Amino acid sequence: MAKKTKQSKTLPIYILNGPNLNLLGHREPEVYGYTTLAEIEAMCAAQAKRHGLSIVFRQSNREGEIVDHLQEARTSACAVMINPAGYGHTSIAILDSIQALKVPVIEVHLSNIHRRESYRHNSYVSKGATGIVMGLGAQGYLRAVDAIAEILAPSSKNRSK
Repeated sequence: MAKKTKQSKTLPIYILNGPNLNLLGHREPEVYGYTTLAEIEAMCAAQAKRHGLSIVFRQSNREGEIVDHLQEARTSACAVMINPAGYGHTSIAILDSIQALKVPVIEVHLSNIHRRESYRHNSYVSKGATGIVMGLGAQGYLRAVDAIAEILAPSSKNRSK
């Protein structure tokens, strides 16, 4: 992790969401829940504010656009939270972009990918992430915000990358 500076405290957490997450609340609610992505964004903003942090929240169905957001985060974010959705299982490009970051990265999945189809058990993103939160539904996003706040706290040991 990059050294914590006064400036890094003012930078937002980038929260990036992959394909089909714009359909949350409607697509397979028995797997992903009834909380919409807009509701998750509001929850994350409130949780970040409790920690004195802010967020930039984005969703894309396009892999290259997610890569662009990750590259932007190199200089514009204090940390990244990413729910890569299906791209977690397939994208070396997203992994490469994460490995170029010098900030904490928390991977989030609404469901427990290890209790699902075998092709979902591997996540390339995990290989570059500081930590992973999965299987907690929308609450997982809040736990990830808490984890980022703790990692960034001045009293925290340097636990990431």
